[in-house]
Amino acid sequence: MLTYFIIALLIYAVYICIKAKKALHMLQQNWYDDDHRYLKWIVGNKEKVFISTDSFFIIFIAFLFMGAEIQAILFAAFYFVNILFIRNKHRKEQTKLSLVVTARVRRLLVTLVILYLIPIVGMCFYLDAHLLPYYFLTLGAMAYFTHFMVMLANIINIPIEKQVFYHFRRQAKRKLKRMSNLKVVGITGSYGKTSSKNILSDILNVKLNATPTPKNFNTPYGLINSINNYLDKFSDVFIAEMGAFKRGEIAELCELVKPTYGILTRVGTAHLESFGSRENIQRGKFELIESLPWDGVGVLNGDDEYQTSYELKNDCRIIWIGIDNKDVDVRATNITLTKEGTTFDCIFKGDKKKYHFETKLLGKANIYNILASIALSKEFGIAIDQIILGVKKVLPVEHRLELKKMGDVHIIDDAYNSNPVGSKMALDVLDLMPGKKIVVTPGMIELGAEQYEMNLKFGEYIAAVADEVILVGAEQTRPIQLGLEAKEFDAKKVHIINDVKEAFPMIQRLKSKETYVLIENDLPDIFNEK
Repeated sequence: MLTYFIIALLIYAVYICIKAKKALHMLQQNWYDDDHRYLKWIVGNKEKVFISTDSFFIIFIAFLFMGAEIQAILFAAFYFVNILFIRNKHRKEQTKLSLVVTARVRRLLVTLVILYLIPIVGMCFYLDAHLLPYYFLTLGAMAYFTHFMVMLANIINIPIEKQVFYHFRRQAKRKLKRMSNLKVVGITGSYGKTSSKNILSDILNVKLNATPTPKNFNTPYGLINSINNYLDKFSDVFIAEMGAFKRGEIAELCELVKPTYGILTRVGTAHLESFGSRENIQRGKFELIESLPWDGVGVLNGDDEYQTSYELKNDCRIIWIGIDNKDVDVRATNITLTKEGTTFDCIFKGDKKKYHFETKLLGKANIYNILASIALSKEFGIAIDQIILGVKKVLPVEHRLELKKMGDVHIIDDAYNSNPVGSKMALDVLDLMPGKKIVVTPGMIELGAEQYEMNLKFGEYIAAVADEVILVGAEQTRPIQLGLEAKEFDAKKVHIINDVKEAFPMIQRLKSKETYVLIENDLPDIFNEK
């Protein structure tokens, strides 16, 4: 009987590995249940979590009337069939970002294995044919509730993760303390953070050795990782991108890196759901500027009403940048937006001369990002001619209004974290392009109570620019569909799919001689409807 039982357990273990990997993937994409994001995902995706073939484990109660060997064979057969089902299901699912097996994930895996092994080892030591049906029912329940087993493992590991975090945080703070000549720049905002960070880095590196946080490493873990693994003795400037989901998080990042310089890009409605209100977003973003020392320098946007209306509780020096507002320190005029890039003249308060800038970057939003970097680069002693050269050399950031070619189709890749202002500007860029125009989007998320209305307006904006529209996810794009209908957009030119992979073959069918495709937002796997 023991041999049959062990064989059954091995097949069961394979199934658990496959299912647990998916659950860990969702936990990771939900920031390891920070602010109960993973639990909220489970509640919001009941069908994915609870409607599965392994829910039929309840039939194991019939094992009470069968022999031990037959029970083990049927148990093994049940999970073998489930393995086939789950592998086929996962093969059909779209996966944009796979599970990253970090040290934290490995620690979670160890805890999860222990949770499963505790009852299994007990069953093997006290194997009793009369109790076998109850063993199998217990194992079946543990398999069915794998998502909750992963949550339990995550809860158990919280004290461990805190100690790991504090260890590397102390290491990072000691390193920064040793680098007494290092200048630290913090960059935050509802959008434009990564673009601004890369623009500033490219300009400063004309003369200095600037080290920006890589990719979107803008959380406490990301900044700690950047300091410990990317900063070195040759770094003159550390550019720290700072992200947040709620008030207090930017202040926490500032306490870690202690910036002397700060750029606030734009204050908008990104992550409105987690912040709770526009006022909380505004206050949360200004935590950077209010954390600067008295001799620090903050760069603010004079065209952003959320910045101009804020009563700053700090005596640091502020440099205002803008386009429409003439009463700023650094202003862009004579702007020309084309499909090849952007040109503009820059005026500095107190300097009657105009300085001409050229960039490959697309869209008005990037002018603000460039202006902020120009303003701060001057503070670092970079000459105007060097700044002009630096701006000219700046390359588009991946997935942020990045123009590229896919065969004979031009792609405007704006897939990263769409927002109301950014999506409108992306459509303005598309409108500059010749030929046929196609928009591919799943819509915008994490906008709280305003999400429906903003996606509705997004649909109306799309109708004014696009020739064809490909919507990813029938339910989540419903407001966009209604916005298109409100502007009497041809319903035959609206195509609804549930997997973004289906968009590319469709583009090939819809394209004409010259076609530009805007990919606006690409939601994480947690938002897949399929």
